[in-house]
Amino acid sequence: MVSSSAATVAAYLEELPPARRADVQRVREVLLANLPDGFEEQMQYGMIGYAIPLARFPDTYNKQPLAVAALAAQKNYISVYLHGLYAQPELAAWFVEAYRATGKKLNMGKSCVRFRRADAAALDVIGEAAAKVTPAQLMAAHEAAHAARPRRKRR
Repeated sequence: MVSSSAATVAAYLEELPPARRADVQRVREVLLANLPDGFEEQMQYGMIGYAIPLARFPDTYNKQPLAVAALAAQKNYISVYLHGLYAQPELAAWFVEAYRATGKKLNMGKSCVRFRRADAAALDVIGEAAAKVTPAQLMAAHEAAHAARPRRKRR
């Protein structure tokens, strides 16, 4: 499954084969246990997202809730998107070092960590990374990144 049309997290999980569902659920539990207060779990972009609700922070560049993380079951692997790593190079450097220190193989893009099974991932490091970005920090980073760019008028 690359993208789901499920309206709820429960429906998303129900679409998955049992073994994949169990792995995604394990990663989901790590994220939920570690994300700071103020983030809400919701479906975003066809995957499970963790974001600041629009009621709290409505001024996003794309009018979507400001996401800090996402979780997806892809065809051949599970993806965890840790957007805070992309926004903070020092956090990304810490993450790579901490992950590699576990001895687990790191397959990573700018903020996407990929693994085939939950057992193959350094879930403790993923959880610690999720805990390091608060809603206030994410909002400040978003505002700083978009303050430097003039807004284009939509036609």
